[in-house]
Amino acid sequence: MSLEYEFLLVPSSGFGSTMANLHLLLFFLLFVTVFALCLSPGGLAWALISRPRNKPIIPGPCGTPFLGQASAFTSSLTHRVLANLANTLKAKPLMSFSVGFTRFVISSNPITAKELLNSSAFADRPIKESAYELLFHRAMGFAPYGEYWRILRRISATHLFSPKRISSFGELRGMIGAKMVDQIESLMEKNGEVEVRKVLHFGSLNNVMGSVFGRSCGFGDESESCEVEGLVSEGYDLLGSFNWSDHFPVLEWLDLQGVRKRCKILVGKVNVFVGKIIEEHRMKRRIEGNYNGNHHDQIISSGDFVDVLLDLEKENKLTDSDMIAVLWEMIFRGTDTVAILLEWILARMVLHPHIQAKVESEIERVVGNNRNVSDSDLPNLPYLHAVVKETLRVHPPGPLLSWARLAIHDTHIGDHFVPAGTTAMVNMWAITHDDQVWVDPLIFNPERFMKEEVSIMGSDLRLAPFGSGRRVCPGKAMGLATVELWLAQLLQSFKWEVGPENGVDLSESLKLSLEMKKPLICQAVPRAKAKAG
Repeated sequence: MSLEYEFLLVPSSGFGSTMANLHLLLFFLLFVTVFALCLSPGGLAWALISRPRNKPIIPGPCGTPFLGQASAFTSSLTHRVLANLANTLKAKPLMSFSVGFTRFVISSNPITAKELLNSSAFADRPIKESAYELLFHRAMGFAPYGEYWRILRRISATHLFSPKRISSFGELRGMIGAKMVDQIESLMEKNGEVEVRKVLHFGSLNNVMGSVFGRSCGFGDESESCEVEGLVSEGYDLLGSFNWSDHFPVLEWLDLQGVRKRCKILVGKVNVFVGKIIEEHRMKRRIEGNYNGNHHDQIISSGDFVDVLLDLEKENKLTDSDMIAVLWEMIFRGTDTVAILLEWILARMVLHPHIQAKVESEIERVVGNNRNVSDSDLPNLPYLHAVVKETLRVHPPGPLLSWARLAIHDTHIGDHFVPAGTTAMVNMWAITHDDQVWVDPLIFNPERFMKEEVSIMGSDLRLAPFGSGRRVCPGKAMGLATVELWLAQLLQSFKWEVGPENGVDLSESLKLSLEMKKPLICQAVPRAKAKAG
């Protein structure tokens, strides 16, 4: 072979060195480019989109390169971290940020929040991997906006959470409240103090089981109640945990945290548990011969939600999988919020005995001393309502996570461009703690709601703990009715005091809901003894 051909086939060391340097330079330039993108307002996910030149950039932190604000979501105080960022950047109306490759906008302002939540552009919810695997995409909370979602919404408004149905469960609520009173008395006699979370959580679970499935576990029943408790607890943990795969697509198939595996195991158990109950209802209806799918009066008076769905399954083409998803979501979502809110209220009653005394005095004035408080008394207890509202303001159970929406097409919030696929959130905790929205927001003062009527059903975004717009919580009225009745029963029966060895720690922990970091342990002194003493 001639020398000239050898030269073509075997590059000189100088040429190889030049290529290596060129590769190094290209890698360096690529790294610098990506790093620069990460440092743009809102972070990497926002830098990768094309924005209209005539629209202002949404202010926001760049965050850690590649990770963005992931550290905020691995914190137990995400709502406070994001509120501080919005204050620092003067971005309370709207702030952008990234978590991996996920774009976020968040509002900490009631005016912007109302625009966002009532916009048809944000009709969907982002589906986390755990929510999808746990079947919630077939239930009301996460179902994509469309015909199926509208069917579920209509069933919910007309049959499941209608005023008549909520009223029909009043006796069940009262009975469970009375059982909680007995349980607390027993624990006080045994231990001299009570950890209220356990009692409240079991009461909430029992209440949901009764309204959804038409059965009661009974306090101290360790069989079925423990099974449901285990299913709900595992679901909370999966949905409330930060999953890296949701924000870094490259990790999606690796399942590094084992979320997909755990979800599949849990769904199998849920299908067996709920499917068995549905089949039991079908069998009972066949035996009793009461089935009439077109008789809507019967639907309204059915004993539980399973019967309602069975009456409607043919009319609305609901499969067994659909019914399992809907019923499972009701058990899941209906258990924690009531218990968590009541624990916060009781903590405040212990810390503010003068407020507790005022509520108790109102109950005594309206109800008297010869009977137990009931649902019919609640409209005549305005100060009790004010206490519930003030607790929802100071300790909103869903400060962030239950507010997430997904932009289904390009849209605008104010003057700002928001592209399709952006996750939008409202920081309700930031709004309710803003001194430009509320007078003395850090002070627990129910009197503020005696002076001004503030709706908490979604029309006033200064305080909308159940959401607003198309995705407002459908069970809000039933949840409030339960909280108010049980609170009245607990305050009528006991004087709540600090325990001898345990104070009240108001530290927060945001999991799926905003709960007390340390369970409330206190003394519940029967009113008769408290007055005698």
